[in-house]
Amino acid sequence: MIVRPRLNDFHRLPFTQESADFAIPFLDEDIPLYLDPFLLWKSPSQQDNSLHTTVTNSFNYLGYLFQKDEYEAIDILINLSECDEVGLGNSKTKQGKKIGKALAHKALSSFRDIPQIQKQGFTHFEQIQLLVNGFSKDRVSDIACNIIKSFLIDYTIQNCRRYGIPTEKIDISFFDAKKYKIIQEQTNLPVHPHSKNAILLVPKRWLRFVPWINFDDYFKNYLADSQKLIQGRTIDRVELLDYNRRNYDQVQTYVALKQRTHKDCKNDPLFTQIPVLSAKRKKDAILKLPTGKTDNADQDYEKYLCPLLASMLYPELDFAQPQSRTDSGILIRDLIFYNNTSHPLLNVIFESYGSKQIVFELKNVLQLNTTHINQLNRYLSTEFGSFGIIFTRNRPPKNVYKNTIDLWSGQRKCILILDDQDLKFMCQVFESKQRSPIDVINKKYVQFKRDCPS
Repeated sequence: MIVRPRLNDFHRLPFTQESADFAIPFLDEDIPLYLDPFLLWKSPSQQDNSLHTTVTNSFNYLGYLFQKDEYEAIDILINLSECDEVGLGNSKTKQGKKIGKALAHKALSSFRDIPQIQKQGFTHFEQIQLLVNGFSKDRVSDIACNIIKSFLIDYTIQNCRRYGIPTEKIDISFFDAKKYKIIQEQTNLPVHPHSKNAILLVPKRWLRFVPWINFDDYFKNYLADSQKLIQGRTIDRVELLDYNRRNYDQVQTYVALKQRTHKDCKNDPLFTQIPVLSAKRKKDAILKLPTGKTDNADQDYEKYLCPLLASMLYPELDFAQPQSRTDSGILIRDLIFYNNTSHPLLNVIFESYGSKQIVFELKNVLQLNTTHINQLNRYLSTEFGSFGIIFTRNRPPKNVYKNTIDLWSGQRKCILILDDQDLKFMCQVFESKQRSPIDVINKKYVQFKRDCPS
């Protein structure tokens, strides 16, 4: 069992999120990011610009079609409103829900009710967020993905060949931007191992947590205070959307402002390392903590150490998630990392101990004892192979260290113990940028193996 499994982990493919041009899909949940069409518009790539034009023209065509055949236009928009194959958003099931007829009708009626749109169409279709209640960032992302799905199919096939991602022959529907119809074809794509649904890869450079053009930014940072009030009370969302439909020039001016400041619009990374200064502060805070649970010191130890380790070990190790478990009534905090075998030590851990993921256990205790070792040992018997790491405050007593040697001798399990001195060394290496902090763990492993009987 893999915690928060990703596509490459399932297929045991040794590449990291840092090295991949696309966002690696999770198998059981969505990636909490969205495709922002504005990033296509501002991109230096002519290909991206062309895709933005395709998205905008296609949406504008639906507005044109709506005036001739409401039912067909609404039906197409409904089918474009969910794109499960890309796995973007906040769904925990990877199965989204399409919009209803009423919402589709409200969106497309903008082409009939707003003179400027009726005449010229949208320049950025995500402006729809400022005009229609319920048309949020996930809909903008999914519609854009569906309109350019033909490109995403080709992009996915190309990257599957590059990284050796297995594919299967599968039927997939996509929007034909020439015929303005949804058609179906059979091609080879990666599939979910259980549902057998197609998986599409999306370039990281297109992804943001919030679109550059969005309602909250418009309301908080653009509208004057007088425009946010009616008779002394704040205008609610629906009232403001109706105001925007009647005063579309306000929206156009806001969009023009966002275009002028386009250099500030950047994609959001899936993971961001904390700065060196922040790492030093967290390290110093850890070293000042008392051991045990005094003044919630054990919780603070976890709070500081979790982002510190996640940052220092990146990109060799991608952080999966923190995880709590109970062992004999004791709550234990673990950190789980994906093992991408991107470092010689990580390859050894995978080949020798079968660890597709690596568990770090955090112990803010004065002195480690054999009970702590046995707790992790029982945990390693289930899902994480035979390798684990304990971070604690002080160097372990000789009998505790001997216990780890005995575990290796009897069960071929490896439990490394790192203390505050090791943490300080890792931070020094992280600050210098001349070596990787994972080399400190490698040094600890080399010493451990030397102490093991041959």
